[in-house]
Amino acid sequence: MSNIKFDRGKYTDKKLLSIYKALITPRLIEEKMLILLRQGKISKWFSGIGQEAISVGATLALKKEEYILPMHRNLGVFTSRDIPLSRLFAQFQGKLSGFTKGRDRSFHFGTNEFNIVGMISHLGPQLAVADGIALSDLIDGKGSTTLVFTGDGGASEGDFHEALNVAAVWDLPVIFMIENNGYGLSTPSSQQFKFKNFIDKGPGYGIEAHQIDGNNVLEVYATIERLSKQLRRSPRPVIVEAMTFRMRGHEEASGIKYVPKELMDFWATKDPINNYEEYLLNKGVLTPALVEQYKSGIKKEINEGLDIAYAEPLPEVNTQKEFNDVYAPFEQEIIAPLTNAKSKKRYVDAISDGLRQSLEKYDDLVFMGQDIADYGGVFKVSEGFLAQFGADRIRNTPICESALFGMGLGLSIKGRKSVIEMQFADFVTSGFNQVVNNLAKSHYRWGQNADVVVRMPTGAGVAAGPYHSQSNEAWFFHTPGLKIVYPSNPYDAKGLLAAAIEDPNPVMYFEHKIMYRSVADIIPDDYYTVKIGEASVVNKGEDVSIITYGMGVHWAKELQSELNDISIEILDLKTLIPWDKEAVKRAVEKTGRVLVLHEDSLTGGIGAEIAAWVSEHCFMNLDAPVTRVASLDTPIPFISTLENNFLANARLKEKLNNLLNF
Repeated sequence: MSNIKFDRGKYTDKKLLSIYKALITPRLIEEKMLILLRQGKISKWFSGIGQEAISVGATLALKKEEYILPMHRNLGVFTSRDIPLSRLFAQFQGKLSGFTKGRDRSFHFGTNEFNIVGMISHLGPQLAVADGIALSDLIDGKGSTTLVFTGDGGASEGDFHEALNVAAVWDLPVIFMIENNGYGLSTPSSQQFKFKNFIDKGPGYGIEAHQIDGNNVLEVYATIERLSKQLRRSPRPVIVEAMTFRMRGHEEASGIKYVPKELMDFWATKDPINNYEEYLLNKGVLTPALVEQYKSGIKKEINEGLDIAYAEPLPEVNTQKEFNDVYAPFEQEIIAPLTNAKSKKRYVDAISDGLRQSLEKYDDLVFMGQDIADYGGVFKVSEGFLAQFGADRIRNTPICESALFGMGLGLSIKGRKSVIEMQFADFVTSGFNQVVNNLAKSHYRWGQNADVVVRMPTGAGVAAGPYHSQSNEAWFFHTPGLKIVYPSNPYDAKGLLAAAIEDPNPVMYFEHKIMYRSVADIIPDDYYTVKIGEASVVNKGEDVSIITYGMGVHWAKELQSELNDISIEILDLKTLIPWDKEAVKRAVEKTGRVLVLHEDSLTGGIGAEIAAWVSEHCFMNLDAPVTRVASLDTPIPFISTLENNFLANARLKEKLNNLLNF
């Protein structure tokens, strides 16, 4: 007698059997994987034994074109989407015919071919990515549902709250599937959360919530089938808590000694496959002969898939290809203004102009951030945008930096561009993981570009203190996969923002707050772009070269106006990744004396990399040591006297004289 109460409802025998076959497939694969693990033929395995009904039931209930975002215990999602087993096994072995070219393992991959977006090890970020996918579908009026998995442990992370909150506020058609298996690795639920059930969270978010028997494949299927149909007609988020248990360790090396034996014994009686098989046998839908036929056929497919995967050689090392795949391919074409019309614009006006014209150029571009709609942003960059472009594309968000970046990736997966505004560059820390581990790595890992521009109002000098004044471009300078732009004048501010939005790769776009209303110039009124990765000489000189960017350009120009007897070559980098090495080399060769200037603190700043590169590649052209000038290695103080002392400008003249007198 089955220990699970099944209700076949309207489903035909053929449907019940197709579900059975889909259900046993991941179990048979896992049993084979455990053998291979013991034989040392795979390095690690996260077992989903005991939880297959959730993955299989949910996946089968959705349309093939609807996206699913699984975790590392959801093998049934991949098999139920009919991914060839040889490709799955090649992925597990790091072969090229997998999905990540050997760059990531197991289920840490996505595939738009099968409408699956895999997780990263941090567990929570995929929740907001699902929001972004659903947002794109909502804007397009597609009537689609997105389903994303998380666990009872992963739901303790802040990403869970941010993703659910945004989905609730925006009525995004997302099913948040929480696999409640009682443990986050070895930590039981009693040490993870105080509430009784995850469905208790629904009312707090204003979200409908359902609890189901996650080991009952028919209940999972019926629930997701019903909810997905509802969400296609009436978009909104839903929580589904699937009660289940994993019968193996968190991963095989961790074992299960921390689990009480009586708990294991109880859940063994609720095995989703044994119970469903017994139910079908009792109903006469399934026969022992058919069981054997199905299992032998699947085992044959498994062995054939393994043979194909094992026969494939490991990827050959190609360093240039490794570099090439960090970014999505893009050859920038410089766009000139259509007319000669020009007008005087402040730095802030230029940024607003570039963003507005980009929104006009790209119908698929979405602009998101806090207070950017009716209010026009704290610096009024987007004033009037809501009336011009509408609430679908100019989206006021809750305070949710991590979710913002995750949604940006989700929009990219659906082919949309996005611009995200940080109120202050300092606040990016709340979403740092999404930027450096999701946006930056997605193309290298599985070929998915992140077409996201992050606007970063940055810099000190306005007595805003430690949390509204930081120059944090160096945090991202060390992260392959990101581009960094930092204009110093209105012309570049407009053209580089437009160029950053054109670029299909993630771009961190820094804009200095002091320049917003203090720097102005006559620039083209029409749309145009400026070359990313190309520096500009803003002052020609013979005695010394100052290599800088951002406010450093203005400090250098002020110093030149003060020192009439010294001729300074001032090079404005404009782009920090990629930075213009040839222009730097020319500046070194011209004067033989180099000062690298930036507003950021000295230690570990971008100037250190440039100085090291100059010393390594231009040593024979130097007449003196490369000098760095930067702000103090302290947090940024509030009061103006202390802040002025903190800033690099306080030491610029002295350092320049020392360099000239060397």
